[in-house]
Amino acid sequence: MHGRRPCGDAWKGIDQVERGIFQWVTWYNEERLRSALDYMPPVEYESGFRQSQEHTPQAA
Repeated sequence: MHGRRPCGDAWKGIDQVERGIFQWVTWYNEERLRSALDYMPPVEYESGFRQSQEHTPQAA
């Protein structure tokens, strides 16, 4: 980030910085595709993992 938004404009205040970081984190966790996760976004992979754990019997 280094004080600039991806389009090249300078940040105009802390509100823009916070909003930009929130948008980036949302993209990073919910939208970007990961080859290591079979090209699924991390949040989708985690959801599937949790569902598979609910249906797997636990050892005593």
